[in-house]
Amino acid sequence: MNHLPLIIKREYLTKVRNKSFIVMTILSPIIMIVLISVVAYLSELNNDKVRTITVLDASGLVKDVFENTNKTKYNFLENMSLNDAKKLVKETNSAGLLYVDKFETIEDISNHIKFYSEDSPSLTLISDLETKLENKLTNLKLQKEGIDLETIRASNVLINIAQESFEGEEISKIDNFAKLGFGIAAGYLLFMFIIIYGNMIMRSVIEEKTSRIIEIIISSVKPVQLLLGKIIGTSLVGLTQFIIWLVFGGLLMTVVSLVLGVNFSNSGIPQQEIMQMSSGGSDFNFYFESFRLALVSLPLMNLIVAFILFFICGYLLYSSLYAAIGAAVDSETDTQQFILPIIMPLMLAVYIGIFTVIEDPHGTISTVFSFIPFTSPVVMLMRIPFGVPLWQQLVSLFILIATFMFAVWFAAKIYRVGILMYGKKPTYKELIKWMKY
Repeated sequence: MNHLPLIIKREYLTKVRNKSFIVMTILSPIIMIVLISVVAYLSELNNDKVRTITVLDASGLVKDVFENTNKTKYNFLENMSLNDAKKLVKETNSAGLLYVDKFETIEDISNHIKFYSEDSPSLTLISDLETKLENKLTNLKLQKEGIDLETIRASNVLINIAQESFEGEEISKIDNFAKLGFGIAAGYLLFMFIIIYGNMIMRSVIEEKTSRIIEIIISSVKPVQLLLGKIIGTSLVGLTQFIIWLVFGGLLMTVVSLVLGVNFSNSGIPQQEIMQMSSGGSDFNFYFESFRLALVSLPLMNLIVAFILFFICGYLLYSSLYAAIGAAVDSETDTQQFILPIIMPLMLAVYIGIFTVIEDPHGTISTVFSFIPFTSPVVMLMRIPFGVPLWQQLVSLFILIATFMFAVWFAAKIYRVGILMYGKKPTYKELIKWMKY
């Protein structure tokens, strides 16, 4: 008799009715939204802060490069010594004192510019000041050498190499970033899903084994059915929890944004500056339109289907191994020696995907690891946006499914013996012996 549906139902209902599951399903999005709200609120406070910088330009050459903005005000001092300027700045709320000493040559002036402050200034502030001063002093030096600045500006040539396939399909550098973004998101999501819910399967097996409930269940259910029931049931639990997090988290974010007025899209760049870039910068509009076209040009149907298939098969493959580990040990502390060999291929897949696929998605390393079943769920998902032949996707998926079936058989062998073994830590040698029983 096929007990698989009953096992899946029991596994699912047991976990979703658990108090800890209910509490964490509700609390997790609340905690996440609270943390995001705090970060967004603090970012808004930081953006509203107005910094005052005192400038003492003894050279008289760079004073005109500093213009007041909504976030930065400049206070200029004249006919004052450096020591008096320091004392004055200490008595005010100024962010610091920028001192440009007076020398005969521009090279000497550039080497004797200092910023005095009570606390360490931000890297952004110093970088902004350095950029302004470098541009000004460079222009002054060119003028001193008798070089016309307008001629130099007019001679600048902007190169933007148009990319196009032999079939006439237009592509760009931004396309690669959009494709890489999808690949990284898919690979990271699979990685986290396996870690979280793979451990849940392992702990479930250990709990039933230590409570001796498994001895009653195994008398009427085949080990393979029990193993698959636990994997599928826990997978449905994870899917349920993930959907609840998305819906509940989205509603909470909307409510917090409307009631408290917190702007979650705030990324540290003032909104006014973004509006100025979009309205006055042709480069910004060009890149924004290129990014939009890159998203539209992605093979969405292929990505969606491949993501579902590789995600499910990859998760089932690793879940079967987690279940086998849970059956082989008596406590969670004994799992460390077996978990590392499982996690290493997954971590390797993420690093190969990030550091290799973006550079050469069709290279030897990327292609080979997209066929290895323990790395293909991540690497292949990162390669597909760059255009992978359908036959490669099918071959990789076939190898992954075949490996999953072998892993289930392998895990069932260990499961059949390990769930009834108590009081002894198994070794790799003993696991191999269990497969012969």
